[in-house]
Amino acid sequence: MEFGNIVMLLITILTGSVGQFFLKKGADKLGAVSESNFVSHVLGIAMIPELLFGLTCYAGGAVLYILILTRVPLSVLAPSVALQYVIAVMVGKYVFGDQIPGYRWFGLGMIICGVMLVLLKK
Repeated sequence: MEFGNIVMLLITILTGSVGQFFLKKGADKLGAVSESNFVSHVLGIAMIPELLFGLTCYAGGAVLYILILTRVPLSVLAPSVALQYVIAVMVGKYVFGDQIPGYRWFGLGMIICGVMLVLLKK
C-alpha cells in the first residue's frame, strides 16, 4: 500500500476511534436508556456536545473511508479498519477503567495478526 493510502487509513482509524471515545463520554452523560425515557434520550443526543462531536468524527471518518475506497481494495481496507476495535478496548481499559479478561486480549492479538496478514504484499 502506498504511503499516502496508509496515512489516509490511519486518519480514518483515528477519527473513528476518537468518535467512539466521545460517544462513550456523551453516553455516560446521557445516562441509561429505558422504555420510559427512550424518546427524551434520542432528542437529548442533540444537546450533548460530546455526542455531537463523536458523531461528527464518525461522519468525517466515513468520508475518508469513502475516499480511500477509491484507491484501496475493500478486501484490504475493511479488515484494516478493525484496528479501531483494538483502540476502543485500550481506551475502555485505560480511560474508562473497563476490565479486560485474558481471552479478550487474545482476541485483540488475533485482530492485529489478521490485519498484518491482510496488509502483507505478495
